[in-house]
Amino acid sequence: MDHGNFTSTVSQDEVRKENAEFNQYVEEDGKKFRVPYRIIKKATFSNVSRKELIDIPHAARLQYRLMLLDPILKARVDFTRGRIIVLYNPKSSDNNKEKMSLDELVEILASQGVHIDRNGIEDIDYDYYHDFYSYAYQPSTIREHPPYAYSEDEWKAMKPEWEANKAKNEVEKLQKFRAYQQQYLIDHPEAASKIVEGWTPPPELQKTSLLGKIFGKKKGAKSDKGFWFHGI
Repeated sequence: MDHGNFTSTVSQDEVRKENAEFNQYVEEDGKKFRVPYRIIKKATFSNVSRKELIDIPHAARLQYRLMLLDPILKARVDFTRGRIIVLYNPKSSDNNKEKMSLDELVEILASQGVHIDRNGIEDIDYDYYHDFYSYAYQPSTIREHPPYAYSEDEWKAMKPEWEANKAKNEVEKLQKFRAYQQQYLIDHPEAASKIVEGWTPPPELQKTSLLGKIFGKKKGAKSDKGFWFHGI
């Protein structure tokens, strides 16, 4: 299969001049985002001959070769279902990227040994920003689903309490972590000054117990694990 048969009839400089006024930015929530496309095309080719696709590895290689073409944003060759889905930049778009027509796409597939049935083509408009860009870069809002075994209505009723508990747990977790940090400094005074410059233990912990005077332990410090008196 040869993937080098596609050549554009219009140079990139001509395309840029033709679409010099194309606005590459969209504004959402007061922020600007650079989006190279607006409305592109989604072509779905059904009833593709699996005999021409040969097998799954060959279908995967065809998919890769389609993706090498600049006008194609995304391609999926489904050998099992005999279907090819391609997002491409059409001639009718007003952006300054390289473009192709549906007929050129069909010719490219034919050059790869895959002949398309014209009755099995669906070519529709596709909103790049809302259906492609936003879906990829705002997954938390786009891909939210109810937890397993719960319906959407049950999840809507549960969600406020769940979010409140989550926020409370985050606060408690942070408090425990801060307490652990302080306790570590208390238990390791020799390292505390290196970790936090100028740190000294609280006054109530600066007193030394009787055992501390003998073994060098501060009052309130954790005892060593194990039978430390062994051998006496």
